[in-house]
Amino acid sequence: MDTLYLITGATGHLGNTIIRMLLEQGRRVRGLVLPSDITQAIEGLPIEVFHGDVCDKRSLELFFKVDEPCEIIVIHTAGIVSISSRINPLIYQVNVQGTKNVTDMCVEKEVKKFIYISSVHAIPERAHGETVRETDHFAADDVVGAYAKTKAEATQYVLDQVRDHDLDAVIVQPSGIVGPQDYGNAHMTQMVKDYISGKLTAGVRGGYDFVDVRDVAQGVLSAVERGHKGQCYILSNRYVSVKQLLDMLHKISGQRKIRTILPLWFAKMTAPLAEIYYRLRKMPPLFTSYSLYTLVSNSKMSHTRADKDLAYTTRDMYKTLSDTVDWQSAHKKTAPPRVRNTLKKA
Repeated sequence: MDTLYLITGATGHLGNTIIRMLLEQGRRVRGLVLPSDITQAIEGLPIEVFHGDVCDKRSLELFFKVDEPCEIIVIHTAGIVSISSRINPLIYQVNVQGTKNVTDMCVEKEVKKFIYISSVHAIPERAHGETVRETDHFAADDVVGAYAKTKAEATQYVLDQVRDHDLDAVIVQPSGIVGPQDYGNAHMTQMVKDYISGKLTAGVRGGYDFVDVRDVAQGVLSAVERGHKGQCYILSNRYVSVKQLLDMLHKISGQRKIRTILPLWFAKMTAPLAEIYYRLRKMPPLFTSYSLYTLVSNSKMSHTRADKDLAYTTRDMYKTLSDTVDWQSAHKKTAPPRVRNTLKKA
């Protein structure tokens, strides 16, 4: 029987990366995009494009409709990743209500498998020194920040449908995603662009667990084939400090090395002004009060379960950043080209 992959958030960073991998495997793919979406990320790709909104369940009917016997696999990547300190009702509508709508459609249409892209932010924090591992219960009250709370509530809803309706759903929880093929200018992409163009003149203390978008995409596709029903999988990599990221970008590009690393108290004091500045530029802010909170939180994460069940692997962050710089340069998303490409890995 033919298999059809339905991908929400098709133009997003992870969504378009998953689609490209599926096409390389010769799979039949259908992507959901908002009517207002810029579709550059999937332009020219041999997929079926459907317009709809996960917040409007009725608009998903055609997206899920098939005219011939077919096994349907749904990968729900659509969501709003936010480090903003402001509480935006749209985040709840998309991340929670949108996920409920997609999950309910999967139950009604009796899809073969449903992969939900949650986040490690949905997992309750652990004290420093403790390893963050998968859990089987999520609650908004257990996490900090609007984004984390919405992902926790949505994740629990998916697990409830596994229990109540025997939905074959698998949940993957990436850490901080970075890498090439980001047409939408996410926060880490913006940081790379600002550094390469010379607009970034200082870093901040702290760091996080960052993972290559391609490793996450491969983990998602492995979850389709190997993931266990009702199971959660952390798709992380390793902790990298902001200073280490900037030093790698210096070695990769040859741009001026950033030597100013701001103390957190100063960064927190100026974060509200930075949010206003980037909002006026209509660009994602690099640092906010919430992102600074995240940079000092415990990000010691284990992807052992994914390694075992999904044969999950990760690549070196230097390679990720190198490929990101090359991709941005090739797509004219950064001004100067790479000028140093013979240096060994950091």
